[in-house]
Amino acid sequence: MASFRYALRDTFRLIFRHWGLSILTLITAVALFFLLGSSGLFSLNLKSLVADVEDDLVINVFMKAGEDASSLVEAMQDVGFITDLKVISPEKGLELLRAKLGNQAKAVTLLGENPLPWNVQIQVMKADFVTPLVRDLMSFPSVEEVVYAGQLAEKLAQASLVMNRVSIAVLILAITITALVLYNTVKIAIYSKRGEIEVMLLVGATNTSIALPFVLQGMLLSTFGALISVILLAGAYQYVSVMLETTLSFLILIADRLLLMRFYLILIGTGMTLGWLCSWFAVHRYIAEASCPE
Repeated sequence: MASFRYALRDTFRLIFRHWGLSILTLITAVALFFLLGSSGLFSLNLKSLVADVEDDLVINVFMKAGEDASSLVEAMQDVGFITDLKVISPEKGLELLRAKLGNQAKAVTLLGENPLPWNVQIQVMKADFVTPLVRDLMSFPSVEEVVYAGQLAEKLAQASLVMNRVSIAVLILAITITALVLYNTVKIAIYSKRGEIEVMLLVGATNTSIALPFVLQGMLLSTFGALISVILLAGAYQYVSVMLETTLSFLILIADRLLLMRFYLILIGTGMTLGWLCSWFAVHRYIAEASCPE
């Protein structure tokens, strides 16, 4: 416990003694984690947009004349990827038609007997399930016609797959760039203190006691950088959300506070982890080179 307290004391001495380099490292961390957080929020909203469009994708199944929807509904109960199943009777369908026609609803009375069949509206989890489900629905003897946005479903399924791959690639690239820049920034900071490290090695200090203050320094600066970037990112995200709500009302960003809070906490945790890893690798590599001079 005492050794850790001394290491923490030396950490703050390192930070304030070389305050210029510490500020530079902090600014670099803020910029990097702001870009990383922006990439993450972009990926989350992209996936949310695709999911919203998938939720609005409805398959309309029309039954043959004289057939009700009971057998179809019973068969669909065991299908796990169906999220919603709504049965519309001919009477209900006629009522909805009158409501949709509005002032022209009187024209419906000219039809005489209700010509509308039983209708089943089905929603699925993902667009990938639409085409195989439609194929199964068409095999039912009581089904007359299945109406759905076929091309939209296929394109949406392809877009969802591409978006997932792009999101993963962007996040991996952003994390890799962040780690490399942090590693080199910490490496420069260590190089500027190479004299102190060499003296400590000469007096017999252990590798852990030498490395710990530098590792804590990199971790603290990276964590504070991530924390500041989260504050800036939250403010920028709120501003963009309000702006889009007033100008492009159809484009709604994620507003779930719990989800956003988790994302920001993960970003701070990523900053802490990357700062520790990059500092540890940079310090131990330098100590290993300094301990074995050519």
